[in-house]
Amino acid sequence: MHECCPVCDLRFEREPGYFLGAMYISYGIALATITLLAVLLLRLTGWSIMKATGWATVLFLPFAPTITLLARVVWIYLDQAIDPDRST
Repeated sequence: MHECCPVCDLRFEREPGYFLGAMYISYGIALATITLLAVLLLRLTGWSIMKATGWATVLFLPFAPTITLLARVVWIYLDQAIDPDRST
C-alpha cells in the first residue's frame, strides 16, 4: 500500500493500527453479504438454514479481499469527515 495518495497527498495510515476500525466495517459488510446470500439460497433451493448459511459462507469467500479494501476506503472517508488530516 502506498504511504500517501499520489493525487492529493493524503497520508493513508496516520498511526500504527490506523485501519483497526476498518475491521468492524468489514465485519458488518461481510455479515450483511452472507445473510443476503443465505436468504437467497433458502428461497431458491429450500435447503435447511444450516446448509444455506454454510454455502453462503463458501460463496462469500471470493469477495473477502474486495470487501476488505472497500472497508478501508469507507474507514478513510469516515475518518476524514470527522477528523480531517490537516498536515498536508
